[in-house]
Amino acid sequence: MTFTQLKAYKNEMIVGVAVLLLLISFIYKQGKVSSRLDATTGTSVQELKEVIALKKVWGNKKTTKKVDKLKTLVPPSKLKWSRKSKKLTASFNNLTHPELNRLVTKVMNLAVEIEKLEVKNMGGSYHVEFKCKW
Repeated sequence: MTFTQLKAYKNEMIVGVAVLLLLISFIYKQGKVSSRLDATTGTSVQELKEVIALKKVWGNKKTTKKVDKLKTLVPPSKLKWSRKSKKLTASFNNLTHPELNRLVTKVMNLAVEIEKLEVKNMGGSYHVEFKCKW
């Protein structure tokens, strides 16, 4: 083909190149959309597994017994305890360093929703207010 013949098909070549670019961009976009769907599906499945695992932990019947064990960590004279159904309000007064460490470690290892955990240093002793539900 000579240059004059190519000139005659100039519009057709422009349309052909445009269609080719359109096809390439469509294939690229479909690839991105499908990979994004795969990623969101994977994260959705992972989140669903986590929710099921948390329901098993929070639905455990032994959680109440584990929460009640907090009473035995300190002497009864340092403790003010109020448990209603699956809600606990506890106040610990005049705790020493080891008692505070044991208490906080036990609380953090419980499968409960902590609403309030306030620790105040009063000289050489500590005052702890604790509210949770499960």
